[in-house]
Amino acid sequence: MTAPVGSGLSAGAVTANAPGPQAKASPVSNDAGEASESMLTSADVPGSQTPWPSAGQAWWSVFVFGLTFMVGYLDRGVLTLLVEPIKRDLHLTDTQLSLVIGFAFVVFYVLLGLPLARRIDTGSRRLILALCVTIWSICTALCGLAQNFIQLALCRFGMGAGDAATSPAVSSMISDLFPKERLPRAMSLLALAYIAGNSLSMLIGAAVIHSVSTPHRLHLPLVGEVFPWQLTFFIVGLPGLVVALLYFFVPEPVRRGRLPGQGRVVGIPVREVLRFMRTNWTVYVPMFLGLALHGMVVFGNQSWTPAVFSRNYGWSSAQFGSAAGTISLVLSPIGLLAGIRINETLFRRGYQDANVRLTAACQWLGLPPLALIPLMPTPQWALVLFGWMGLVGVAAIGSQAAALMVVTPNQMRGQVVAFYLFVFNVIGYGLGPTVVALFTDHVFGESHLRYAMATVAVLLGPAGALITTLGLRPYRRAFARAQSWD
Repeated sequence: MTAPVGSGLSAGAVTANAPGPQAKASPVSNDAGEASESMLTSADVPGSQTPWPSAGQAWWSVFVFGLTFMVGYLDRGVLTLLVEPIKRDLHLTDTQLSLVIGFAFVVFYVLLGLPLARRIDTGSRRLILALCVTIWSICTALCGLAQNFIQLALCRFGMGAGDAATSPAVSSMISDLFPKERLPRAMSLLALAYIAGNSLSMLIGAAVIHSVSTPHRLHLPLVGEVFPWQLTFFIVGLPGLVVALLYFFVPEPVRRGRLPGQGRVVGIPVREVLRFMRTNWTVYVPMFLGLALHGMVVFGNQSWTPAVFSRNYGWSSAQFGSAAGTISLVLSPIGLLAGIRINETLFRRGYQDANVRLTAACQWLGLPPLALIPLMPTPQWALVLFGWMGLVGVAAIGSQAAALMVVTPNQMRGQVVAFYLFVFNVIGYGLGPTVVALFTDHVFGESHLRYAMATVAVLLGPAGALITTLGLRPYRRAFARAQSWD
């Protein structure tokens, strides 16, 4: 969701820097030339005339969103704890494993992201989320049936397809549940649930791995003989089906922050969204590219850290998951709450770029542990730096998510988030693990995985932080213009 930019409008134009299509009160035609009347939701009245949802409704929704990210991270991330046994039993190389971890997951994620985002901008977001959680949970369980590289990759394809709409839909809904001044706090607390899920996923994953660990295959009814790591996928895939049912008790909020003059929720054609982003590229490019390069380092490091502890320190997956999960559960909430406080203090002092300013600062502060964790002589020192990363690496999660929502018109939010996730996931999640693996297989060798991770961090980390920093001034202008929309 990772997870986690935009531009402003003048009173009557889509962009503030150049003329654009005027907002109309009548329905906007879709790409097929037909009016989007059929895609209207119950939220077809101006958001500014409707009271905000009650605190109970808003925070219940955030709670369900948090559970969604928790099971999503558990399903997606448990694979990194199982790298060594999967590699051994399926006879895979590091590069093949990196493709399963990153590229296989991202392919359908990015291909389906935009079509689903258009539906998110017009249809029932809670039903889309329920369907997506169901799909990825089933595909996670199916990973337990994989017997080779192709079958495992196909299951990851399905997981990516199911996860494609999650972040755009959640981002769109939460921006309609809280006023702008409270949105960074809501985003950060949602990230707190995500972090708790991240930490618990390592702890739960470690416990599951330990409980099913055995030198022999296991026999399951109807399935037959399976490896212990395959049983792990069966177990972690089940909770998502329960979370999917909770979305039938989540209200669909009224849409707010729409283009001036539009009183109904209608779909804006992709070409208009692209025109909006192209005209305001000085805001979007620094955020998208800066975070993508940083994500490349983070995901590359994150995907291979359990393997580093195994190859260099002789730790099992269960040992690493227990230690890393405990550290994250303790320190990451502290870092996130500190980030909330810093963000709100900056806003009170008049820093309109507070969201991006904090994001860039955390990128710079996170570079040392990313480069040094794999080089530490002992696992204890590596875990100390892991704790540092747990503090600063999450402090701006809510801020960077709010940055995108605050300066993007409501009717474009799902599609803009989809474009962002396309860039972020292709570069960050898709390429990050593979770049590290290529350095390992072709430069340093499997026994020197640590040097591959450090090299990627040193080469790409500073570039990402610098690009994000260059976006501060354009973002300030975009934030100021966005205040006129409501």
